[in-house]
Amino acid sequence: MEVRGLGQLLAALAAAFFVRAIAGPGPALLPPAEDTEADEADAEAGEGGGGGVPPVTIRWARITCALKNKRGEVARFLLSNVSGEAKPGRLLALMGPSGSGKTTLLNVLAGQLAASSSLHLSGFLYINGRPISKGGYKIAFVRQEDLFFSQLTVRETLSLAAELQLPDLWAPERKESYVNDLLLRMGLVNCADSIVGDAKVRGISGGEKKRLSLACELIASPSVIFADEPTTGLDAFQAEKVMETLRQLAQDGHTVICSIHQPRGSVYGKFDDIVLLSDGETVYMGPAKEEPLTYFSSLGYQCPDHMNPAEFLADLISIDYGSTESVQSSQKRIENLIEAFSNKSVVTEGNNLIAIPEDPELSAKLVRKTTVKKRHGWWRQFRLLFKRAWMQAFRDGPTNKVRSRMSVASAVIFGSVFWRMGKSQTSIQDRMGLLQVAAINTAMAALTKTVGVFPKERSIVDRERAKGSYALGPYLSSKLLAEIPIGAAFPLIFGSILYPMAKLHPTFSRFAKFCGIVTVESFAASAMGLTVGAMAPTTEAAMALGPSLMTVFIVFGGYYVNPDNTPVIFRWIPRISLIRWAFQGLCINEFKGLQFEQQHSYDIQTGEQALERFSLGGIRIADTLVAQGRILMFWYWSTYLLL
Repeated sequence: MEVRGLGQLLAALAAAFFVRAIAGPGPALLPPAEDTEADEADAEAGEGGGGGVPPVTIRWARITCALKNKRGEVARFLLSNVSGEAKPGRLLALMGPSGSGKTTLLNVLAGQLAASSSLHLSGFLYINGRPISKGGYKIAFVRQEDLFFSQLTVRETLSLAAELQLPDLWAPERKESYVNDLLLRMGLVNCADSIVGDAKVRGISGGEKKRLSLACELIASPSVIFADEPTTGLDAFQAEKVMETLRQLAQDGHTVICSIHQPRGSVYGKFDDIVLLSDGETVYMGPAKEEPLTYFSSLGYQCPDHMNPAEFLADLISIDYGSTESVQSSQKRIENLIEAFSNKSVVTEGNNLIAIPEDPELSAKLVRKTTVKKRHGWWRQFRLLFKRAWMQAFRDGPTNKVRSRMSVASAVIFGSVFWRMGKSQTSIQDRMGLLQVAAINTAMAALTKTVGVFPKERSIVDRERAKGSYALGPYLSSKLLAEIPIGAAFPLIFGSILYPMAKLHPTFSRFAKFCGIVTVESFAASAMGLTVGAMAPTTEAAMALGPSLMTVFIVFGGYYVNPDNTPVIFRWIPRISLIRWAFQGLCINEFKGLQFEQQHSYDIQTGEQALERFSLGGIRIADTLVAQGRILMFWYWSTYLLL
């Protein structure tokens, strides 16, 4: 009855998660409707082909983005009445000091803003002269942080991305040739067979990671490329190589838009157009190089000789916080520059006769077309994702070494503390304590590993799914199966050392059941870690939330609080505690059939009596495994809904 009640409880919780998933906030910019077959034919012609990409001119007008307070009033403008244009074959840079709104504008144009009740967005966006609601476009969005599966090589990363995004009709030789061409264009040939690496494992350089990000985004031949501060964290040489790559992509016919803080002079020389922003408003929009210097010179601000133009422009539109007088004078200067450009823009718009629709609902229709619309079959996605998950799990030498050493160390320490337990009355408490710490150690080891890794992996998965590379089902299924061998190895190492040292029930069948229980518990804890990682916004938050939640399960794990004495309002917690079910299964496996030394008439004589005294009897080991299996599936289902 208790197991049946557990199943009903988990079903109710899953239903609650489902309601939360469908009621949660969606994207701030509405998703695109499916386009016509003609659009798909254009995409097929552009993907990987050598004939270039469809040219796209983006024009935005009166873009306003504001944060609202709890009363619904505007608290701060992130963007205010911003207009501009990006053309194919030209590299457009959004420049400005920190907090100027350049990243916000980039996210608005790329459709990357998340929905929020505190966010107000309005304005108009045109693609090739038409409102975007009447047709989308294919984009690439390169974020500041370059996230990859660290154990894959550059070639493997790019090849798997190509397999997931390119059409099934392409022959393997054609896909391989396309990948090799991308490696050559991005300057990645020399590091093609090097692993990407991360903070734990040395891999390719920061500039090479940035170019790999570009290469992965270019697989579907996007018309527009957005790059959010692509030079952040790079030295001068790598920054220039990345910007040279973007400039070359613009010359190949792409519309390239990037945000950048304060580039060096040689990088500034690669820009075709710039937008200067300060406090969310436009100070200048137009050709780069000498034109902005001429424009500001006409307003009385002359760029000194031999000074980096980018530094001059950055200083001109930044507030000097050196003193009260400098703050006031710089604010006044910026206000005058904004007003001067606003007056100039009004004249330009009047000359060009730009028609702005009166329909205010158009502001909610800033949408973009997804990069890939037709996914591969479920089994093909599963096979490719299983291959990636398998390589990532088995090549992660540092993590696997640490986990194996921790398993050995924990087993040796616990085995030494509970060395060769006998059959005395005091050994009953010792056995209970050992089995409890074994259950806790197994669960915490699996949980901390997963919550420390998955939030980063979730960001990669979200990015790839946003491009339509694969569905969520094949990803979670492949991850579960690929990690079974490596995930089972550590509980087996732990049990193989601890069991004989502590002299637990000395039969092979009992040992096998012990290892099976802790292995299933390890998988359930990993599944719980996935849910915590999907729920928490950052790795740090996940590392704080996961152990806190596990502590609650430990308290109600059957050792510290007798299930019969648990307050009524908390009796549901032991039923969903993976610690409790693992501990109860281990106790049944250990105590059944044991005979203890009896010195007094009231002493416990058999293992069955010990189980009854601690309210751990009455069910079979199979029942505890079924309960753990249900908990595992509940956490996986919760992860699916949260993602």
